[in-house]
Amino acid sequence: MLRALAAACDAEVLDLDEPGTRDAVAIDPSTFVAGARPVFVDEYQKAPVVLDAIKAQLNLDARPGRFALTGSTRHDSLPPAAQALTGRLARLPLLPLSQGEIHGVREHLVADLLTDPDGTVSEVPTSSTDREEYLRRILAGGFPMALARGSDAARARWLDSYVSLTLERDVRELSRIRQGAQLPLLLARLAGQTAQLLSVQDAARDLALDRVTAESYTRLLEAVFLVHRLPAWGKTLTARAVGTPKIHVLDSGVAARLLRLTLPKLVSKDPMALQELGHLLESFVVAEILKQTSWLDEITVAGHWRTRDGDEVDLILEHDDGSLVGIEVKAAARVPGDDFRALRKLRAAAGTAFRAGVVLYLGQRSYTYEDQLHAMPVDRLWT
Repeated sequence: MLRALAAACDAEVLDLDEPGTRDAVAIDPSTFVAGARPVFVDEYQKAPVVLDAIKAQLNLDARPGRFALTGSTRHDSLPPAAQALTGRLARLPLLPLSQGEIHGVREHLVADLLTDPDGTVSEVPTSSTDREEYLRRILAGGFPMALARGSDAARARWLDSYVSLTLERDVRELSRIRQGAQLPLLLARLAGQTAQLLSVQDAARDLALDRVTAESYTRLLEAVFLVHRLPAWGKTLTARAVGTPKIHVLDSGVAARLLRLTLPKLVSKDPMALQELGHLLESFVVAEILKQTSWLDEITVAGHWRTRDGDEVDLILEHDDGSLVGIEVKAAARVPGDDFRALRKLRAAAGTAFRAGVVLYLGQRSYTYEDQLHAMPVDRLWT
């Protein structure tokens, strides 16, 4: 992607993943970032000194678009010395490919729900996606190189290697860790919690880690985009602060590999696999929706909502104007009325800010169940 953008902008690309380039940039970064042409830097975190040189250039000429930086770690997770550009850059999350990007469809369901939720339901064709196709999409995930593999086995090997290399290389570049052998075990333990309330304490106890270390390692896994902490949503800042977040493995293909879920297991309706499917489907849907929010012009905050009575809405999207949409995910082919219970409570709690509540399920029809509450097939996200 970076090379395609560079070609369109007549920009130079510095690939700091290449040892020779990285060493040369580390010795004399100013020479590499100077000049009138835009400079694009890949894996910039491997030579953070380049940021100081870029800052010096921007002090002379602050035109936007002079530099584009990509990296496989979150910028805010880097050491303070590497954050020279704070206040001078715009950050965009680059998540794995969405289903629309994979199949050449322009997705707009999230935008429609925030602007015209009732219109998104009317005159929608019946879904033709069957259960097995959903399973294949979930298991495939969204990494381009994994999707390019010619077989399920080849894709599984790529995903295993991706996770191993991320833990061995990217995490260790961010922090000196004393118990590195525990990282894969912690990641597997968190994958077992995907789409559930995050309990670092439980994971720490199971792995014989102290809680502070387990929390630190969990944040490292977030920093390299393996997991995502979905915060609790509340009507006040206090409610949000005390709420327990949910954990999601960001890519459903990675989650399925960590859980050792395969198409034969899921098709055969293995009881343990089916128990995991509901959580895996929720993480898949949450990731697809986060991808759509990432390219909206309007800022949208995402969270989950849980009452003291145990009612829960899997995902809440709150627009900058305060309006919100609640989304529930169900791994079933029908939606009984009781499945709208939590959305009804959210509608009552939010009042006029409530725009719509949607249950995304594995059935075929889109319909309005009652005022502001709708049911839609999961594939409405990309069809």
